[in-house]
Amino acid sequence: MEKYVYSFLEGGKEMKSVLGGKGANLAEMTKIGLPVPSGFTISTGACSRYFLDDQTISKEILDQINDGVTKLETLVGKQFDGTPPLLVSVRSGAPVSMPGMMDTILNLGLNDENVEVLGDIVSSRRFALDCYRRFIQMYANVVLELPMYHFEQILERSKSQANIENDKDLTEEQLAAIINQFKEQVLSLSGNPFEQSPKKQLYSAVEAVFRSWNNERAKIYRKINHIPDEIGTAVNVQMMVFGNMGDTSGTGVVFTRNPSTGVNEFYGEFLMNAQGEDVVAGIRTPLPIDQLKNIDSGVYEELLSTSRTLENHYKDMQDIEFTIENGKFYLLQTRNGKRSASAAVKLAIDFVAGKIISKEEAIAGMDLDQVDRLLHPEFDPDKISQAEEMGSGLPASPGAASGQVYFNSKAAEAASTNGQEVILVRIETSPEDIQGMISSNGVLTARGGMTSHAAVVARGMGKCCVTSCSDMDVDEEVGTVRIGQHQIKEGDFISLDGSSGKVYLGEIETKSVNLNEDFSELMRWADEISRMKVLANADNPGDAERARSFGAQGIGLCRTEHMFFEGKRVLDIREMIMAKTDEKRKIALEKLFPHQKEDFKGIFKVMEMLPVTIRLLDPPLHEFLPKGKEEMQDMATQLGVTYEEVVNVTAELEEVNPMMGLRGCRLGLIYPEIYEMQTRAIVIAALEVKNEEGFTPVPEIMIPLVGNEAELSGLRKRVEALISTIDTEGLLNIKIGTMIEVPRACMVADRIAAHADYFSFGTNDLTQMTLGYSRDDAGKFIRKYKELKVLEADPFQQIDTEGVGELIKIAIEKGKSTASNLKIGVCGEHGGESISVAFFNSLPIDYVSCSPYRVPKARLAAAQAELNRGS
Repeated sequence: MEKYVYSFLEGGKEMKSVLGGKGANLAEMTKIGLPVPSGFTISTGACSRYFLDDQTISKEILDQINDGVTKLETLVGKQFDGTPPLLVSVRSGAPVSMPGMMDTILNLGLNDENVEVLGDIVSSRRFALDCYRRFIQMYANVVLELPMYHFEQILERSKSQANIENDKDLTEEQLAAIINQFKEQVLSLSGNPFEQSPKKQLYSAVEAVFRSWNNERAKIYRKINHIPDEIGTAVNVQMMVFGNMGDTSGTGVVFTRNPSTGVNEFYGEFLMNAQGEDVVAGIRTPLPIDQLKNIDSGVYEELLSTSRTLENHYKDMQDIEFTIENGKFYLLQTRNGKRSASAAVKLAIDFVAGKIISKEEAIAGMDLDQVDRLLHPEFDPDKISQAEEMGSGLPASPGAASGQVYFNSKAAEAASTNGQEVILVRIETSPEDIQGMISSNGVLTARGGMTSHAAVVARGMGKCCVTSCSDMDVDEEVGTVRIGQHQIKEGDFISLDGSSGKVYLGEIETKSVNLNEDFSELMRWADEISRMKVLANADNPGDAERARSFGAQGIGLCRTEHMFFEGKRVLDIREMIMAKTDEKRKIALEKLFPHQKEDFKGIFKVMEMLPVTIRLLDPPLHEFLPKGKEEMQDMATQLGVTYEEVVNVTAELEEVNPMMGLRGCRLGLIYPEIYEMQTRAIVIAALEVKNEEGFTPVPEIMIPLVGNEAELSGLRKRVEALISTIDTEGLLNIKIGTMIEVPRACMVADRIAAHADYFSFGTNDLTQMTLGYSRDDAGKFIRKYKELKVLEADPFQQIDTEGVGELIKIAIEKGKSTASNLKIGVCGEHGGESISVAFFNSLPIDYVSCSPYRVPKARLAAAQAELNRGS
């Protein structure tokens, strides 16, 4: 019989796939002797079985749950449906951390009878009623799926009538009245009285947690974090310990280091006389953790010592939930803490320096998506000094963001879809706001602390977030927010500084982040580990300089056509297109020559002696022509030709499928003077830089879209002949190769390799031509294909290993059979995507090339791929 239920006395951190992250860590903490309330875990396999069995819990699993309850009762000396009453929490726990995405129920097991028994045992009927009130509210929302606001309205109305601000100040009588109203609401909305059987409560709660695996916010979270749908969630059933038993009880969340900066400081919040949901929901403003030593120094020291133990044991910063029950300390959870991108880098450096982990472990543990976030902009100091500060809150997630204010998730998503920059403003966020947070540049809340839902989720996404902006009053119904003395309405612009917690009026200009020495050190470790080099796709000196600053080891793709669109250059190429004779075409190209040469010189100077692969003109000529009548008339006037001539040439160049038309090497063969001009510009630029700067640039010429060896052979001969007439002393060693982007080129790569010094795979076009998907139009159906499971990923973002990948393998094998020293690279944007990089690293590929801002991520991805290959 398959085992579905495990006591915390069984298992450990290595069983995460079975017990989920939370359950595995509870078992691990129990194993090493830490004070964890007893309980058991219902496995992820039970969740999978639940969905296979048409969303019912089988008798086999129910029997194991009942056995788990019996063992727990014996262990703790309490009775689930007896005296003293055993109350439990029921929490989800997937193998991958998904904070706030699924559901939790506390105080399960209470009913109308044992609530009085509990009150007598602890000598506090008020405490027992408070637990029952919380339980009914959670159970109604999570299990019965009744909207939370029905119960919040009753609670808020009761507090308002009694002139009370905090839940903890409600009296026994007021709580009893609220409970009665809650039960009446349950009966009215569900048609059934509130469940009184603890066993039935437990069964229903377990089902609800399983169902929550497929709630909308969980599915969205899994999608953006690339978490498989199939892994399911475990359910943790744990004896309740109570932080709401009075002033010697409390609850809190701490991080072993600062999750925003990575600084080695104890960091967190707590509330006395509260339960855990009070802290994360922002219902009451929590206190900084260091104030706990003034309230209970013994518990504070125990918490501090336990935190060090856990950090050393797990070799990572820990996010810890704890409860104090009448002065006794309990651990409810530990997990690797979510951290900002800059904190992740500092933690890696510090942990290696402290000999807690190795360089290899530091690289392997880096979240590649976070590396992108390090490159996000921050406010320009000159602009911020002139901005008007409206208010401030807690700096919950660093970064800078400007945008238009929207007050709910749907409005934020709609505005973002329309191309607007959005700031989501809420009293407090909840898991239902996940889509709105995804759509926003930043998040601002009136409530909540540094470990609130808004803070944790925004930090994980790399979104700027400011919480607990106390001088802010939100009226979502009217669509306004008052911040300080300013009244802001929906659609108005504000700016957030997530590093200082300040909120500013209007938009503020941003600037790029300066990457620090810690980041540079981490990147050096990555390069030491990597086998593949990472180059950049850059088309001008500015892009080349940026790529170099991000550690690019050369330029793997310089698209020369991008140089033609600057200033008046496009007019020169239009003159070339309109030319009716070869002579006139050459005259027009001579106007472009100095621009191309100067651009190449600028790039060579930046890259010095690193390789620069320059692709000769690739796109069809019609792309340089205007589309509308007015633009065509302007072009005719500027070039001194008739409007009809422009129309006729445009019609002549029009193609049904231009991506497979007169472009790439075909242009070079039909209009050889274009490639001749570009070759001259490359060679002369390199020689001039050598004379001026004293070093020899390393240009490489790429001939695009080859599918037939005769195309490459013919063009190579022309290019080599031209080079020899300019570089008469042979000072340059210019490699000539091709971009492999046509499926036929893969199949005849052995013949093409006879004329190539290198292959560079243009995976964007190779994907397009192999799958028959237009990369400009595929967005219309790829999302639906992913939903239908036709595709697991967008093939233009993540390489199709089974199709395109097989063609790449064939091309490499065939190419190297002819030329064993053939250099192999990838210059499509797949070179910056981590799963694709791992695939490329499994092949004899020398380098990948990607856009400058993706270079750091690709460097880490290459290192991780090499570590995984060796493991």
